[in-house]
Amino acid sequence: MTHDQAGETLSVGQRDSDLNERSSQGLDEVNFPATGTTAADQSSLSVKVVDDAGELLGGLSGWTWGGLLDIEMLWIREKSRKDGWGSKILLTAEEEACRRGCDRACVSSFTFQAPEFYPLILASAPAFTPGVKAISGLL
Repeated sequence: MTHDQAGETLSVGQRDSDLNERSSQGLDEVNFPATGTTAADQSSLSVKVVDDAGELLGGLSGWTWGGLLDIEMLWIREKSRKDGWGSKILLTAEEEACRRGCDRACVSSFTFQAPEFYPLILASAPAFTPGVKAISGLL
C-alpha cells in the first residue's frame, strides 16, 4: 500500500532492515547527545536456562541503554512454569542490568500471557519512574 503526496511516497509493508538501520542511526544522532551516552552504552542482554539434557527450559532477551533494561521476550516452557524460573530469570537480568548502570526496567505483555506471574512481579515495582512520562503502555 502506498500514498503519494507532493513527490513523497508513504508505504506500508513488512519489516524493513534498511529503514530500521537508518532510523536507528537517526535516533542515535539525537539520543546520544541528549543523554550523554554513546554506542558503547547500548548492549543486548540474554538470560538462558537449559536442563540436564541440554534442552532449553526458558529465557529472556532484551537490551540495556540509558539506564533502562528493556525486556523484549521472556519465555518458560510449559512444564517448568511453576518452578520459579520466571522470577529467577528476571532477578538475574535485573542484577546484570544494575551492573550495567540501569535503574529501571520496561516490559510489556498481553493480559493472557502469564496472568498470575506479572501482577506478582509488578506489585513490588513502582508504577512510574520519577521525571519520565509514559507515552503508552497497558498491562
